[in-house]
Amino acid sequence: MTALQPPPIALEGRQIRLVPLHADDLPELFEALNDPRVYAGGWGGGPAGYHSTVDSFVAYGATYFAFDRNIVYGVRTPDGTLVGTSTLGDFDLDAEHAHIGWTAYTPSVWGTAVNPEAKLLMLGHAFDHGIGRVKLQADERNARSRAAIAKLGAQFEGIVRRDRLRADGSWRDTAVYSILVDEWPAVKAGLEARLAR
Repeated sequence: MTALQPPPIALEGRQIRLVPLHADDLPELFEALNDPRVYAGGWGGGPAGYHSTVDSFVAYGATYFAFDRNIVYGVRTPDGTLVGTSTLGDFDLDAEHAHIGWTAYTPSVWGTAVNPEAKLLMLGHAFDHGIGRVKLQADERNARSRAAIAKLGAQFEGIVRRDRLRADGSWRDTAVYSILVDEWPAVKAGLEARLAR
């Protein structure tokens, strides 16, 4: 199957709904993520990347999310509350590659079904459109995010050293994981079993 860029459509889960976000949604996302703990593990460039005002966050987010190239999802609860974001992007259709990342949630949903269901929906959307490899990654220091990625069923590929600048000017080493289309049925079954519990 030739890979196609997945369309930016809403994805419906049992406990969450993923809705494409746009730059005008950034003030609402600021409210969901306005907690230094969200940045502590490396999101947004790490602790020094914390934005304490909506104007600063909106200016930063307009570039960070690359809305023109990526599908930036808002993660919403059944009552419509925005609790975080995750993105499907970095599409290389010739190589059948995509990347799921830029993920952050309000701390009140950490450790719940929110992230596994979001990843189940996004992975399915990618693989249904011919993507053959989905990359997931985290700051090498971010043990919580790395454990969450591994728990999804992603395979650890290694560390990319001196990969990108953190907000404090230090260089980040990046832990890279992936899920291949051939692994998707087992990963999907594992995620569905987790959600059923």
